[in-house]
Amino acid sequence: MAITTRRTALAATLAPLTLPRGAAAQAWRPAGQMRLLVNAAPGGTTDIMARMLSAHLQQRWGAAVVVENKGGGGGTIATAEIARAAPDMLNLLTTNIGPSSIAFSLFRNLPYRPESFQPVSNMIRGPNVLVVHPSVPATTVPELVALLRREPGKLTYGTAGVGQSPHLSAAWFLQLVNAQAVPSHYRGSAPAMLDLLAGNIQFMFDNLSTAIPHVRGGRVRALAVTSAERNPALPDLPTVRETMPELAEYEVNTWFGILAPAGVPADALRTVNLEIKALLEMPSTIARFAEMGGMPAYGTPEEFDAFIRSEIAKWAVVVRREGVQLDIN
Repeated sequence: MAITTRRTALAATLAPLTLPRGAAAQAWRPAGQMRLLVNAAPGGTTDIMARMLSAHLQQRWGAAVVVENKGGGGGTIATAEIARAAPDMLNLLTTNIGPSSIAFSLFRNLPYRPESFQPVSNMIRGPNVLVVHPSVPATTVPELVALLRREPGKLTYGTAGVGQSPHLSAAWFLQLVNAQAVPSHYRGSAPAMLDLLAGNIQFMFDNLSTAIPHVRGGRVRALAVTSAERNPALPDLPTVRETMPELAEYEVNTWFGILAPAGVPADALRTVNLEIKALLEMPSTIARFAEMGGMPAYGTPEEFDAFIRSEIAKWAVVVRREGVQLDIN
């Protein structure tokens, strides 16, 4: 109840979020070096978002905003660290759908709760994409499914970590088509993609935003996107759900945003939120996101909070259906 009351009061403070950037800029400045902790390996979308925001804030403020990557535990290790951090807005988390929504139903001993954080803003959303190594004799989803059914447990798929959306995207896919493959878990999507490019794994679901250069370069073969609609960046690529009747209910969209520890000052929260809004409204940002197959996803702190809670509820159903429960070592 105390948390609800705090956030209700905070909502009133945050109400005038359409003030000019200059007005917000005078409200708060970091008292020291700011850190953006990334709960994934370098090179993936979570990391890209952190580095874009870091560069923007440093340019705006003339103060150091460092990016630090700490993968592992499906992103939960870094997420738990921010949950324990002082609520001074100097330590923020660049996060994604895995550790900030799926993890709450996936892990039995998760060391944080939704109330451990103050959502700041979402940044980008987009689908995953199913990609295979060019050596895999499948050019469509039905062909891949036929191969998986013919040789159960022979093909290996990469993930960005246990409980991340690429992992559960594959797990849900395999369940719906009644097929088997062996997961290979990495500390982020970038190292998983490197092994796919090398042919050490045969397929993976990856964020379209990071996989699209390899798709366009012909280094991997894309079979489908996980969203309900086709993506404008690859308009000829089908959605997973349109490829087979068994997959008609399949839909996954990923997102990447910023969290702070619970209890941060309202003026600091408001200032950073508005700077994220300014970054996402820049034509250069919109153009880059379009190239990545994603789109800006700004939200007020209250909107992002409500969105995360809806995602937690959605993925709880998927995890329950999969029957997956893990412990963090």
